[in-house]
Amino acid sequence: MEKSRKIFTANPADPGQSLQQAIDSAAADGLALSLPKGVHRCGPLRLPSGTDLWLDEGAILRFDPDYALYASNTVDVIAEDSDRALILAQEARSIRIRGAGMIEAPGEAFIEGLLEDMGTHIPSRHRPRTLVIDRCSDVQIEGIKIGLSAMWTVHLIRSEDVRLERVSIINDRKMPNTDGVVVDGCERVTIENCVIDTADDGVVLKTSRGADGASIGACRSIRVAKCSIISESCALKLGTESFGEMSDILFEDCDIAHSNRALGLFSRDGGRLANVTFRRLTLDCRETPEGFWGSGEAITATVLDRRSTQPAGAIENILFEDIRGRMEGAINLYSDKPGLIRNVTLRRVSIHQAPGRFNACRYDVRPTKFDLAPSPDAAGRANAWVRGEDGKVIGLVDYPGGMPGVFASNVENLVLEGVEVTRPTPLPAGFHPDTIVVMQDQPSVWS
Repeated sequence: MEKSRKIFTANPADPGQSLQQAIDSAAADGLALSLPKGVHRCGPLRLPSGTDLWLDEGAILRFDPDYALYASNTVDVIAEDSDRALILAQEARSIRIRGAGMIEAPGEAFIEGLLEDMGTHIPSRHRPRTLVIDRCSDVQIEGIKIGLSAMWTVHLIRSEDVRLERVSIINDRKMPNTDGVVVDGCERVTIENCVIDTADDGVVLKTSRGADGASIGACRSIRVAKCSIISESCALKLGTESFGEMSDILFEDCDIAHSNRALGLFSRDGGRLANVTFRRLTLDCRETPEGFWGSGEAITATVLDRRSTQPAGAIENILFEDIRGRMEGAINLYSDKPGLIRNVTLRRVSIHQAPGRFNACRYDVRPTKFDLAPSPDAAGRANAWVRGEDGKVIGLVDYPGGMPGVFASNVENLVLEGVEVTRPTPLPAGFHPDTIVVMQDQPSVWS
């Protein structure tokens, strides 16, 4: 049953404060609050239990670019160097954000320059996430548009029973760390019929650390379906923050276009990644400049230790089924130690492999320990890319003997059923003569 609606009327003298008061009042009275067509300028917003916020078609919620204003919206899960959000719901129940209007973040205000060779803007060190849902339950976000995020766009933390449907996220494709939807230590989350176009990961699952240094919890029972994603990084991803377990994950019936990596699993921090299915997906993977992790791979799974005190957890029981499309990299499964990627099945996978504009023929193991603790004289941007003494980006590695269609190193129980990688004839420079290369008992390099 729909709630009765209250129409928001701004106070010209103090529009931001009056909107927060209207949200609080409507939630207390059991009413939905409608933002009518027009631009509504505001600062930080907090969503109490019972919030039902409608953005009518043509309504634009435009946020102030002053980072200091959002100090009241802090959270204890730090993202890059960000500890705050434009919109925050914390320990709340029954949250609704819906309609056909738009949330407009001030992303352009946090650009400090351009790294042309890396293909990215230089971002401000401190940037706000757009919408953070922290320790909440029964949350629905439907129909709205979100644009120009400065950092992660929608960040779900330690929450349960969350649904995103028909949400559009359109960000600047040169702005680092503008992940579309981050599902972090959550249970029972559904993301369906969404459109995401962003520089960083499209939909990414994480298990981060809290202020005490411990994992905030597991990620379980997550479903992503019928979404269209463009990403300069990885479209559908687990990791790299992986301090807790991620399990029972399903990605299905999605279309991935013009992305660097399509499907990725990245174990670095001790948590196990298990029981994950990627099914009925179409993809188009293209190489990007070195500033973005990846090199045009359709599928990537990597395991390595980036902290000497915390060995990476296993990636196991993974199914890729009915996958088709195009890639400029390879299918890459790399474990820095034998057996930490195991029980992986590729079934009915049909990919055309073609050279990209860089024809890099490399696989990417970033992030590594070098990204967390670069040497004082290292060139780069921490936790993104670091150049070694030879001037090359650390973590981008030439395939041994050239780039195959499928590369597996130290993978236990790899099953290939109906896997077809078509390649140009004659093979381009830098391609391996064999379509499938499987290597075992390789020594550790990165851990």
